[in-house]
Amino acid sequence: MAMDKKKVRDYMTYDVVTVDVHGTIKEVIEKIQKTHHDGFPVVNGNEVVGYIAARDLLFVPTGTPVEKVMSDHLIVADPDMSINDAARVIFRSGIQKLPVVDQSNKLLGIISNTDVIRSQIEHVSPEKVFNFITTLKKLHGLEPELKRETVPIDRLLPTQSKIFEDELEGRMYEIKKGLAEPLIVVRRPGKLILVDGHHRAIAAKRMGIKTLDAYVIEINEEIELGMERTAKTMNLKTLDDIQVLDYARHPLVAITHRLVRRV
Repeated sequence: MAMDKKKVRDYMTYDVVTVDVHGTIKEVIEKIQKTHHDGFPVVNGNEVVGYIAARDLLFVPTGTPVEKVMSDHLIVADPDMSINDAARVIFRSGIQKLPVVDQSNKLLGIISNTDVIRSQIEHVSPEKVFNFITTLKKLHGLEPELKRETVPIDRLLPTQSKIFEDELEGRMYEIKKGLAEPLIVVRRPGKLILVDGHHRAIAAKRMGIKTLDAYVIEINEEIELGMERTAKTMNLKTLDDIQVLDYARHPLVAITHRLVRRV
């Protein structure tokens, strides 16, 4: 599915923790402690009437009514809104979460900046595919043929040695919803080389899925590609050879931690 066809409804969280407009700040604090969420839509029945965040509770007596503290100037999302439009609203407004409502302002779910980021990861555009084909032409003088077909997961030769555990959940969600982008694969005689989509491939394997949709770049010439040599150097033969790292070991997180310690 093309990115511009992905909707808020495909990525929003449907099971939303809410706060009753007639409640008190004490109840909000208890929900924060129980759920570890940093904010909640405020509802009157099923209707969204506001939003209350943890930062709103500073120096507020616990007996204060929620409606006295909540923000009632809401930005909300429609379930049929493009995920790209939701991304623009979230990142330009600085709001981390948007309640998703119907035409009667009834709460349907919530879309967060994390959901938006997940929708963008590993996006395969036709431009990405054709840029890769252009590179093959320039480097090797090849004239590859592009096809769209399903490929068997267990025959893929990986070219990436590490992936991250935190991204796999998003990829599994997309596969379940039918939203996963195609892999990019090079087919040479006797080989299926995975160029792009390692997280999707591992997610599918974990789910017991045998095949995935792919852009297949067919090369009939007997020529070893640079990525094949790299895979050989890293001793990559199957998807099982890919190391799955947890989020805490993500290099960007490690860099951040080092910078914080130096300050």
